[in-house]
Amino acid sequence: MNLTMPPALAAYFSAEGSADIDALEGCFARDAVVQDEGQVVRGLASIKAWKLAARAKYQYRVEPLSASREGATATVLARVAGSFAGSPIELTYSFDLVDGKIASLAIR
Repeated sequence: MNLTMPPALAAYFSAEGSADIDALEGCFARDAVVQDEGQVVRGLASIKAWKLAARAKYQYRVEPLSASREGATATVLARVAGSFAGSPIELTYSFDLVDGKIASLAIR
């Protein structure tokens, strides 16, 4: 599906389908914060480590289904399928953008 979303989000979801973890540097602010599975991850190096661990644990893929934006906040509904109970599921990705980069991401 071809969705219109800010460049940092398009790059993030493109990176989800790639093995290039360094692509996240173009998406996230250096001091960005991610909330996922009850944990809070702070800073670009920790975000890369979180992403690597999640990929290894779940071998997942993400398919964005819809996207909306209100001011600096963007929301993407995505189908996530992988090696976890209940797969596939739909998750909401809530992004706060600052200067064109992801400053925060909450996945629910």
